[in-house]
Amino acid sequence: MGISVEPARAGDREAVVALWRAAGLTRPWNDPRADFDLALGGPASDILLARDDGALCGAVMVGFDGHRGWVYYLGVDPARRGKGAGRALMAASEQWLLARGCPKIQLMVRGDNAQARGFYDALGYEVQDVVTIGRRLDGRA
Repeated sequence: MGISVEPARAGDREAVVALWRAAGLTRPWNDPRADFDLALGGPASDILLARDDGALCGAVMVGFDGHRGWVYYLGVDPARRGKGAGRALMAASEQWLLARGCPKIQLMVRGDNAQARGFYDALGYEVQDVVTIGRRLDGRA
């Protein structure tokens, strides 16, 4: 059967959050459950799941802000890496965005994450000369 990709459903939340945690993607200042719910609750975003012979092995959040497409939380079960799930999720994310007329995809990778940077480089993604500037709106430090 191999790797397949499908949209997530609300009932997938806990398994996806556990996968994101196992992949080292969560941070104390972000609530991955709330992020999951917001992505599924809006028309401009989704969560895509990779399954290997039916078992969850990867997940990604994809969204289109009307100007650029964004990818967040791309994670693959550490025990199942190297089998094509990450590539399948990125290809599905690109197709999801193209279907909505999105001209460009962007993502953020922590500067010290050499493994992720190598993965995206192998897929033809390039480091761009931009600075990410942000501010919390939820009152958290």
